[in-house]
Amino acid sequence: MRIDIDHLFRLYYRPLCLYAARFLNDADEVEDIVQGAFVTFWEKRSAGREPDSPKSYLYRMVHNRCIDALRLSGKDCPVSAESMAEAVPDEETVDRSFVWARLWTAIDALPPKRREILLMNKRDGLSHAAIAERLGISESTVHNQLTKAMQTLRGGADKIFFHFFLW
Repeated sequence: MRIDIDHLFRLYYRPLCLYAARFLNDADEVEDIVQGAFVTFWEKRSAGREPDSPKSYLYRMVHNRCIDALRLSGKDCPVSAESMAEAVPDEETVDRSFVWARLWTAIDALPPKRREILLMNKRDGLSHAAIAERLGISESTVHNQLTKAMQTLRGGADKIFFHFFLW
């Protein structure tokens, strides 16, 4: 059965980027690796050698390309290339990358100012007062925007988002 490559790309691109970002600190390199994996998949598919499990194939290919990139660059990585080579992307890791991709898609869909306030608070660790001062708005506005953002993320997505969102 031939799989629609556009659907495959939309489904796996972001989770694969998040997976690769666990190992590489360069967003451009991450995107290059993931895009290269899709190109290779497309080429194999065009040659009539479509893998039985595209998901596993793509994750394994991204995993191997990350190892290669680490070995070639000598850059620092949270995980050594040797230990990464021994590790196999297990189902939990793959599932987590999907959850994070869905979470970031939901965050990206927030109104711009609400998204900015949410990220300043959750990602950057800024207090309501610090955000209010930086943006020139009241603390109550910051509180209201954060509340609305969290309601949207909790309500518009499955409950697992909130569990993972406590970063």
